[in-house]
Amino acid sequence: PEPPEGGWGWVVMLAAMWCNGAVFGIQNSCGVLFVSMLRLFGSSDDKQLVFKTAWVSSLSMGMVFFCSPIVSIFTDLFGCRKVAVIGAAVGLVGLLSSSFVSTIEPLYFTYGILFACGCSFAYQPSLVILGHYFKKRLGLVNGIVTAGSSLFTVSLPFLLRVLIDSVDLYNTLRVLCILMFVLFLAGFTYKPLVPNTKDKEGGKKGKFKLPPVKKICNFSVFKVPSYRIWAFGIPAALFGYFVPYVHLMNHVKDRFGDSVPEEVLLLCLGITSGVGRLIFGRVADYVPGAKKIYLQVASFFFIGLMSMMIPLCNVFGALVAVCLFMGLFDGCFICIMAPIAFELVGAQDVSQAIGFLLGLMSVPMTVGPPIAGLLRDKLGTYDVAFYLAGVPPLIGGAILCFIPWVHERQKLKERAKPVDGETTEKMLENDNTLVLDTTEKPVKELDSGF
Repeated sequence: PEPPEGGWGWVVMLAAMWCNGAVFGIQNSCGVLFVSMLRLFGSSDDKQLVFKTAWVSSLSMGMVFFCSPIVSIFTDLFGCRKVAVIGAAVGLVGLLSSSFVSTIEPLYFTYGILFACGCSFAYQPSLVILGHYFKKRLGLVNGIVTAGSSLFTVSLPFLLRVLIDSVDLYNTLRVLCILMFVLFLAGFTYKPLVPNTKDKEGGKKGKFKLPPVKKICNFSVFKVPSYRIWAFGIPAALFGYFVPYVHLMNHVKDRFGDSVPEEVLLLCLGITSGVGRLIFGRVADYVPGAKKIYLQVASFFFIGLMSMMIPLCNVFGALVAVCLFMGLFDGCFICIMAPIAFELVGAQDVSQAIGFLLGLMSVPMTVGPPIAGLLRDKLGTYDVAFYLAGVPPLIGGAILCFIPWVHERQKLKERAKPVDGETTEKMLENDNTLVLDTTEKPVKELDSGF
């Protein structure tokens, strides 16, 4: 059916906006929770405290992306509403159980895996359902929905600081459960307008048969050379991407003590990330074809450069400026992922193409922060960790530079294929006529002789 371009779709849009904000607002505010965990679970005898604590936040963010390919399959099979509601329920259980632990290790499972998997299953259907209700206004609606992430990232750090100081970390996690409960209710608004695979395969008989594996997991996207480079170049750039979100608050504590409001840095990241999504999303409309990838190259270059500049900032105002630029290009990187995927693989395969990419992104985003924490434990400072965090974005950006050239060559080959086919057919036709001519002549001579 044609999307209604409104109506109940506006309610769905608000629910998706809440989902985007709740999931990534909590994830991006992990720096505040990280400092509180260090105080609560830390001891002077533990020489690997920062390394062990960093695994909680990095596992959580990594699992949100790691589950993406699986979530896309489940959404295809069972529909947006069921997957989103069950995901929010699992996330709620994970977050609530995290508020009853007494050591850091159980948080790896309750917060790092259970809560994060629930978030992933709640988040992806919120993007898919928008296409059921909007087509002409989909760009506008996507902009509003992703702005929810920036809105929560701006406000949550200050709320978390007030809550932690007044009611401790455990009760703060219980308060955050309210966000997940609202997310659970929001999932019920995802009224499907397009039948899912279960409905199609079941038909009138009500029996559900799993479709072929090739239909469920579309690995054919990896046959596209430009997508292969993109799918492995982006993860290569992200080994240092999540390090500032996890460790920046603690770095500020180490360098400036309690004399500065470190939450302002997350505020700067959130505001300029929202602005960057709006600006570069519009700019991308004017950049033709796969050349949009150069916007991501520029964003990785500046993100890497800003990460390397963090240790050089001896004044808090300089750190604010660095975070403003970092947030702006973070928004650029995120907002043009879908348009690039459309350019590289086409509309038919874009859903699983993005799912596979997010799954591959999970590994470097999980590994980066603990390595930075290990360096901090060994060296007593974050300087080397932030310098190294700036290197992968530069390398990844350099890899991505080849994509437009490869994509153009690929398109030229595809255009040449039908032409080659036509000429081959013509050559075969000519050969057949020649054979017919040579065989027909002796027959005519024999006829005339008799």
